[in-house]
Amino acid sequence: MKKRTFIVVVFAMTILQVNAQKIASKKATDNPIVTTLITNVKIMDGSGKPAIKGSVRIKGDVIVEVGNLSAQSNDQMIDGKGLVLAPGFIDAHSHHFGDLQKKSAGLSTANQGITTVVIGQDGGSYPMDSLEKDMKEIPVVANVASYTGHSTLREEVMGENNVLRKATQAEVDKMKIILSSELSKGSLGISTGLEYEQAFYSSRDEVLQLAQTAANANTRYISHIRSEDVTMTDALDEIIQIGKITKMPVQISHIKLSKKSDWNTASKILEQLEKARAEGVQITADVYPYTFWNSTLRVLFPARDYTNMESAQFAVAQLFDPTASYIVQYAPQPSYVGKTLSAIAVERKESEAQTLINLVAMAAEFKEKNPGYNGSIEAIAAKSMSEADVANFMKWPFTVICSDGNGGGHPRGYGSFTRVLGKYVRADKIMTLETAIHKMTAQTASYLGIKDRGLIAAGKKADLVLFNPETVIDHAVIGNSNALSTGIEMVWVNGQLIYEGQKSTGLKPGVLIKR
Repeated sequence: MKKRTFIVVVFAMTILQVNAQKIASKKATDNPIVTTLITNVKIMDGSGKPAIKGSVRIKGDVIVEVGNLSAQSNDQMIDGKGLVLAPGFIDAHSHHFGDLQKKSAGLSTANQGITTVVIGQDGGSYPMDSLEKDMKEIPVVANVASYTGHSTLREEVMGENNVLRKATQAEVDKMKIILSSELSKGSLGISTGLEYEQAFYSSRDEVLQLAQTAANANTRYISHIRSEDVTMTDALDEIIQIGKITKMPVQISHIKLSKKSDWNTASKILEQLEKARAEGVQITADVYPYTFWNSTLRVLFPARDYTNMESAQFAVAQLFDPTASYIVQYAPQPSYVGKTLSAIAVERKESEAQTLINLVAMAAEFKEKNPGYNGSIEAIAAKSMSEADVANFMKWPFTVICSDGNGGGHPRGYGSFTRVLGKYVRADKIMTLETAIHKMTAQTASYLGIKDRGLIAAGKKADLVLFNPETVIDHAVIGNSNALSTGIEMVWVNGQLIYEGQKSTGLKPGVLIKR
């Protein structure tokens, strides 16, 4: 009897298990995984090829189908209304990370279609472990990739207040060890900011040794070169030699001609770069669509002689236009923010050159008296480029688009990519829309070594932007640098809609992209 009872019990349990499996199977069928189908769009896939009409299906964070697609029962339908669907824009040189963390809506990037920001620029970076921890604790709307900064390495090894000199070989060796560790954790390569004090005194050999370390790890080199004005020829030679010796890809950050007497000679610079490429150097550049830059007042003294009146007068005459250059940050005297240097000079009853010297001195004094001050003490949006040069650099086949921006001050932080589409493509017609999109997406991904983004194709990550090519334009200007662009209708990051109708959806699906 006991044996028969056991058999009956086992049989009953088997029937229950089978029924449970059938119920689970039915529930799975009744509730299939939802996909998103974006229909009725002109697909500009990032390759540079002409747009095609069609649809794109997203499943999770991946594009699964592209083409003439029919709706399925589990599709969430989005009508693209005949607009252009492109890969999400990749900002090749960005300082947006802090803004993305502080302002969770991420409007500075989303409003211009940016879905990935590349940070660690100009020689300054976060450790990769810290970056990963920060993004887990404070999610952001955009993807983030990072270089490792040369200046950050110098400060860690030499001491923050001891970098105004050449590094010893022992110090360089320590930097190489730290750099190798960061590269193993997913850093894209090494970045330098050789025009800034933290790295200005470094030798060519120091930089070359660190670049070779990055090259040995099959990574990349990007540089704010030593000069964009007075000694630019020598600065270009340095980055070309790094590319030639290490055989690694090298990129010039925000390429420009900042000395007035050199304006409208971009073609000569490009000839030099083309010659290097013909000799096997993998040199490229990024560019932003403005004739004024944003940096410290100190960079206007190439020899770092901040009290030299002759140097100040040269800066006023050759390196920027004080009547069209605005102070955008100034902790010692906040009332100066938003005013041109010329207007401040009138207010102070001084010459423009003397005012420049005095503002630098006041900022240095403020820094000394406020060692714990958190934030930029001073910055200027300086008019120092010609439109012709900007356009010529942008048209070069080996430049990609960047913002070099953050969440305030210079309008490039909110408007770079939409300005390219509205002004340089639609209005000025310096390049086709397909070419501009290529420079914002697949070409940038290629230069960075990012394999799974930058193209609309099956298997690629679903970073996408839907925009109206007839209306897209920037509105950010000095004095209203946070004005939102128009024409960017919807933005997806990793398959999630993060921006629609000039508003954040509240989602923050950005991930840390590692090499």
